[in-house]
Amino acid sequence: MRRQGVSYDVGRVLGLNWRPTFDPRVVRGELTAIRDDLHCNTVRICGRDLGRLSAAGRMALDVGLEVLLSPELWNKGQRATVDYLRRAARVAEDLRAQAPDRVVLSVASEATLFTRGIVPGRTLIQRLAYLFRNFDSGKHVAPLRAFLHEAVSAARAGFVGPLTYASLIFEDVDWSAFDLVGADHYRDARVKDRYVDMLNPLFATGKPVVITEFGMRTYRDADTSGALGFGVTDARSLVLHRVPLLGRFIRPHLKRGEHVRDEARQAHEIVETLAILEAAGVDGAYVCTFVEPLSTYDDDPHYDLDMSSLGLVRMLGHGTSTTHPGMPWEPKASFRAVAEFYAAHSELSGPPEG
Repeated sequence: MRRQGVSYDVGRVLGLNWRPTFDPRVVRGELTAIRDDLHCNTVRICGRDLGRLSAAGRMALDVGLEVLLSPELWNKGQRATVDYLRRAARVAEDLRAQAPDRVVLSVASEATLFTRGIVPGRTLIQRLAYLFRNFDSGKHVAPLRAFLHEAVSAARAGFVGPLTYASLIFEDVDWSAFDLVGADHYRDARVKDRYVDMLNPLFATGKPVVITEFGMRTYRDADTSGALGFGVTDARSLVLHRVPLLGRFIRPHLKRGEHVRDEARQAHEIVETLAILEAAGVDGAYVCTFVEPLSTYDDDPHYDLDMSSLGLVRMLGHGTSTTHPGMPWEPKASFRAVAEFYAAHSELSGPPEG
């Protein structure tokens, strides 16, 4: 597996900004930890703000990482999304000028769900419901391919490096215009017995396959609870907490139910999946995710949002790290497990070339 990676959120936006504060000092420290301590040679930088993507991309290149740049304008129409990608491609090309062999651009992520107009529905939930009822009809395939054709054209107008797309595993994509085949592919109980088999259509393209996103949350039985995709944070409490004035009276918390923190299980599931993917012959994998800034840890299980987090580190509610001075988080068991796996399986001393 040439690409040993992790995803890194600089501010994905869906309802609210998942990283409200962008502190360049913290970002550089985290990217350095990704390279030196997690033993990654590549990082998938995700977010909406092009200035943040550019700044984080330059820092990642500075510390020697390959950058898979993933600009994401979620829940907008196709025309606005393609116009946004056209601007993002120029950002990616500026990064490529700094390191010609270490920048890859993703034209979109899970567009059937996150881009309006491919399937009916103004919200993510509405589009999910439509797909659940109508997936077998295949009506989403042609609109998706048409959108990706426009996205590739927009990207190629400004960026001459390699392109990929972070697809849903079930999306029927024409990969002929892409250099890398990408898929967000989570391994929960519903697909464990056919997890690798689901990749066969991607391998059949003959192109390098990268798993652009996979991971596990930090509560017991997260792989069997049916909530892996959305987690167990009470989203309403999280949104209300960020409302001016009102927010001081609302404390974000987990959904009702008995949730038990289980860092060991998260670590086991992630490393087991990494071993499966390496044996299957993927070109790369990006663990989702390094940190979830909104998912703070708390000793009280009801308020321990990190239980719902995919992060390899737990965000501290206050204070700074004892292991990484100045950082607002501590490594979890999954951080150490991924670091050991990558260190033991590394085939390259630096970032992948080409």
